[in-house]
Amino acid sequence: MIFNREMETLPREEIEKLQLERLKETIKKIKNSSSIFKEKYRDIEPDDIKSLDDLKKIPLLEKDEIRRAYPFRHIAVEDDEKWMRMHMSSGTTGTPVINVMTKHDIQQWGEIMARCYYAAGVTAKDRIQITPSFGLFNGGFGFHYGAEKIGAFIIPVGAGRSRLQLKFMEDLGTTVMTGIASYPLRLIEVAHEIGFDFKKTNLRVAILGAETWSDEIRARIEEEMGVDTYDIIGMTETGGVGLGIDCEVKNGIHVWEDHYIVEIIDPSTGEVLEDGKEGEMVITTLTREGMALLRYRTRDITRIISRDRCDCGRTHLRVDRLKGRTDDMLKVKGVNFYPSQIENILMRYKQLSPYYHIVIEKVKGKGHMTIVAERKNGFSVDLNRLHAELYDFLGFKVDIQIVPEGTLERPQGKAIRVIDKRQK
Repeated sequence: MIFNREMETLPREEIEKLQLERLKETIKKIKNSSSIFKEKYRDIEPDDIKSLDDLKKIPLLEKDEIRRAYPFRHIAVEDDEKWMRMHMSSGTTGTPVINVMTKHDIQQWGEIMARCYYAAGVTAKDRIQITPSFGLFNGGFGFHYGAEKIGAFIIPVGAGRSRLQLKFMEDLGTTVMTGIASYPLRLIEVAHEIGFDFKKTNLRVAILGAETWSDEIRARIEEEMGVDTYDIIGMTETGGVGLGIDCEVKNGIHVWEDHYIVEIIDPSTGEVLEDGKEGEMVITTLTREGMALLRYRTRDITRIISRDRCDCGRTHLRVDRLKGRTDDMLKVKGVNFYPSQIENILMRYKQLSPYYHIVIEKVKGKGHMTIVAERKNGFSVDLNRLHAELYDFLGFKVDIQIVPEGTLERPQGKAIRVIDKRQK
């Protein structure tokens, strides 16, 4: 697969024409494969799809359906000699989702990741320090393939070893950091402990993803590290990190539409929503071989901001930064909300560290919520103001426990924000 940056600026009509062609090819590929899902689409033929609007004729695909096909019954390439590698969903419970990749899939991954790097202003002149793990989680390898594609210098540190990460940033001249969105917070904390100064490094860009992170957290990372941050999205099921990224305009995340079709649906009814309305993102893959997906429910909550040409020149549609997942939504005392919305409020307080827990439990048979937040050492927090802001948002009172900095556990992977004791 040849990397062609002209694809990023295709006119809208050319994008949709290509999507329709590739959609038909994907349907044909699944129906002619040994995938268990050929039965799901037995009543759908490629010629039934006359326009992209006909995508609605295809039933939605749930994650549990893929789990039930574990380990390989959902793979569309029958000849296992063409299988090159696999990655697995990062969920900690239930049967994992395995994505088998062919040589073509790995090339496709490298292409979309190269586009993401370019969107973040990263070129062959950069030195890229990769901090996600190289293992079953797809992150490290995705960033690696993209960096190879653009010809950049790669520093493949992997997860953890924060002091070594900082040392390499300074000694090796790192200009770009890639990572899980919450990991820079740990690096900042360690930097304070050892007197490390990010201003003495060449670091200028941080490409972060794998979890929801608020604008307030983004601002803290940029201020403390002196970097320009970029929000990257992707998941194992769709082929890994690189599904899309925001550009220098910072007005939405570009999704590479020559490789994916995006729909936004009402999570309750499955109805496709108009652009601008918030709902669940559904993805159809157009160029994946091993694990081709038709209308996969990602559970991610967002909206389509625009299909018009961006000020950066790219024509691929933009979705809003992910708000959370449908299964992340919390309900306490009849009020629905996302953890990210609580984070937005907490991180307005510069006296609070970015580490906090939302603890939900039953007290006398009723839902009760406590927020445990760390204060930065030497600072006090205006609790009356914080109580008032949370009450204005939630409509009910919550307990707030302010603890010294360093009290809460620092996880090795994704940040732990919610502790729900109601199910225990």
